[in-house]
Amino acid sequence: MKLLIIEDDEDIISFLTRGFQEDGHLLESAIDGEDGEYLASINSYDVIIIDWMLPSKNGIEIITSLREKNILTPIIMLSAKGEIENKIEGLQHGADDYLSKPFSFAELEARVAALHRRSVSQGVTLLHIGEITINTTTKIVTKGEAQIILTAKEYELLLFLIQHKNIFVTNEMIEEQLWGMQEYINSNVIQVTIYHLRKKLTKELIKSTRGLGYKIAV
Repeated sequence: MKLLIIEDDEDIISFLTRGFQEDGHLLESAIDGEDGEYLASINSYDVIIIDWMLPSKNGIEIITSLREKNILTPIIMLSAKGEIENKIEGLQHGADDYLSKPFSFAELEARVAALHRRSVSQGVTLLHIGEITINTTTKIVTKGEAQIILTAKEYELLLFLIQHKNIFVTNEMIEEQLWGMQEYINSNVIQVTIYHLRKKLTKELIKSTRGLGYKIAV
């Protein structure tokens, strides 16, 4: 996942960044409300984590503004305000979840994962990358008018790359997402899967850079 953290406590940002990066996620952050809203407006994220009290613009104002712009990225709000009325206010203004401070990283991570799963399952049915179309409901992939037959792993890898379009994903991230850290895979399985995807779709679709990984650039 690619996450945005909008939080003015740099210790919390450092703590969350370290935790999520250790699990293979990509992080961007802002310590100012206006900067955070700008990042959320121009970039694509899987989940946004936002504090209520922020310099320049508070979390409620940012969420309201994003929703008015039809930016529907899942948002979890963090706040020291733990009263039920505060939680209701946050949710009514467009937050998808609310977590009171102090909190455990394990709980936050679980809530972020749940939001991401929900957004994927309720997401757009059709994804378009150039002349490639993916129907995420039927799992049918077409190139122009022709249907492309993919294996389950090829389809999962294609979808994973599209969900992280324009950013590099490493072999470790792919292995964890598609095979799980408990399942051993041969070191060249990912390369072979990428090779077959390029052959079936187009060589130019998936870019690779040694030391960085793979990405679909759009």
